[in-house]
Amino acid sequence: MSFKKVDIKMIDHILEKMVDTVGNSKDEIFQIGEQCRKDFEILSAELEEVRVMVNQVIDEGDELELKSKFARNRLSEVSKHFKSYTEKEVRDAYEKAHELQMNLTMNRQKETQLRERRDELERRLHNLQATIEKADNLCTQISVVLNYLDSDLRQVGEALETAKQKQDFGLKIIEAQEDERKRLSREIHDGPAQMLANVLMRSDLIDRVYREKGTASALDEIKDLKRMVRSALYEVRRIIYDLRPMALDDLGLVPTLKKYLSTIEEYNEGITIKFTNLGLENRLQSKYEVSFFRLVQESVQNALKHASPKEIQVKLEIKRDRMSVVIKDDGKGFDVGDIQHGSFGIMGMRERVELLEGELSIDSKLGSGTVILIQVPLNE
Repeated sequence: MSFKKVDIKMIDHILEKMVDTVGNSKDEIFQIGEQCRKDFEILSAELEEVRVMVNQVIDEGDELELKSKFARNRLSEVSKHFKSYTEKEVRDAYEKAHELQMNLTMNRQKETQLRERRDELERRLHNLQATIEKADNLCTQISVVLNYLDSDLRQVGEALETAKQKQDFGLKIIEAQEDERKRLSREIHDGPAQMLANVLMRSDLIDRVYREKGTASALDEIKDLKRMVRSALYEVRRIIYDLRPMALDDLGLVPTLKKYLSTIEEYNEGITIKFTNLGLENRLQSKYEVSFFRLVQESVQNALKHASPKEIQVKLEIKRDRMSVVIKDDGKGFDVGDIQHGSFGIMGMRERVELLEGELSIDSKLGSGTVILIQVPLNE
């Protein structure tokens, strides 16, 4: 059997294009952060105005409360000595008390509305600050991922010269990574970037709606803006986890898996994901932590995408000289004998496990779920 010779220079060229695409995505995320900072300044100024208005309304209310009390006392005095006052004096006393009471009621309503608006602005500013921090962290993580992908894909490219299967595998990796970078750029541009760009326009719109249509319409606009910021924050968090969780470098494999699986369970209603750590929680070399996180991530995503499970179990065990993980789901399963070379996800998992000199086994039957066992020796 003959194999087509792989052009390493061409692969490197494609890789460089991919890196450029991700670099552009990083620039777009940076712009999102800058836009959020501008929006934060605008909303901060608006919040300060609202706080001043709240204080003014409170002072007006206190004054109205005092006047209303005197008016009620006056009305009570007139009522007791009704015959001693003219009809006009009685009517004036009643109308004055009624007018002050109405003004006081409207003042209290305005105070409540302004307090609610102030609280809403404070929550929006808190969410914007969180988005700014996430955007900054995402820029840092993309830089790490760029270095990781560059090193990892070059190793794959050099190995492709020996076999056609590895050649096809490597080309699929490059194509998939290119598509992923384009998808990332498109998702950020069409999702969080657009949402956050609208924050400034929405803040101006809210002020105009409040003046033209009243508080109720303005509050509706504020609620829509809050949902928009929450959606943007969710999208940024999801992109961060797809790239590389920050906790993996800071806390290690076990805490990161707990958080990741908890987040996946939260975003997939009706599915229970159980994580169990049976061994140590020691920090490992980066290659082991990153590889095992990616293997669990790929297994869980495959189950969610293809198996329609109700429950997924992940059991991790780290010993001094060996680590293993079992990913089990109660989904619809598949015939292991029908796995084709084109099954990119499983091929990628096998390749990663082989690089770690480990073993991967898959046990699955139609209608009986799937069990994936991965074992890797620790050569510290």
